[in-house]
Amino acid sequence: MKTILITGCSSGYGLETALHFHRQGWSVIATMRTPREELLPLSDSLRIIPRDVTDPRSIGAALEASGPVDALVNNAGYGVPGRFLSSPWTTHADFLQVMVTAVAELTHHFLPAMEARGYGRVLSIASTAALVPASAGHTLYGASKAFVIAFSESLALESKPRGVHVTALCPGMTYSEFHDVNGMRSRVSRLPKAMWLDADTVARLGLDALERGDLRCVTGGMNRLVVGMAKYLPDPLARALIERRAKDFRNAD
Repeated sequence: MKTILITGCSSGYGLETALHFHRQGWSVIATMRTPREELLPLSDSLRIIPRDVTDPRSIGAALEASGPVDALVNNAGYGVPGRFLSSPWTTHADFLQVMVTAVAELTHHFLPAMEARGYGRVLSIASTAALVPASAGHTLYGASKAFVIAFSESLALESKPRGVHVTALCPGMTYSEFHDVNGMRSRVSRLPKAMWLDADTVARLGLDALERGDLRCVTGGMNRLVVGMAKYLPDPLARALIERRAKDFRNAD
């Protein structure tokens, strides 16, 4: 039985990914602060590590006795709304620990054994926010996801010859608890329904891309259109278009 470690597994992509691998007969290890009843169907193949990823070394230590991990999903994440200076540095430092440092450190911990066995899968959740012009508010979110994309693509080129696939999953607006946690639900609900996908669809698209060995996966036709426009339109026009709609998905106060 293969084993997968999923960070931030209590809802959204993490939960749907856990259910997918459970159906495929994998053993699932999940990090989360509070177990969710939605995970009960996985009880026969699920091990929960009741902690977040603020201390990746503690997760690695907790898994030392359980054997190798065949796949890693770096899913844990959240947003810090508002201007950069509206939050104390400690808030941003904690954010960067989860969104940047833990992604790199957990991957560094589990990758050597994957390469030694000649098989491994690493899926890291990025965002289309890293592929379009920046806007005011949520200052570090797009920047942190840009790191995830660049890190994943470079790592993929290094590790694919050794049997390890690495993919950056870049979803856009997704029906999950993410926007409830950061207090943006009322704003993002103004966006057209065509821009939204459900978490199960996003998870399946990401896992298909991972198995193919794609370096990057932008989910949904609307998101690919937006990313393409941002890439090929003149920078001033692309920036103006994003800024015009930014109030619907960014809190710049």
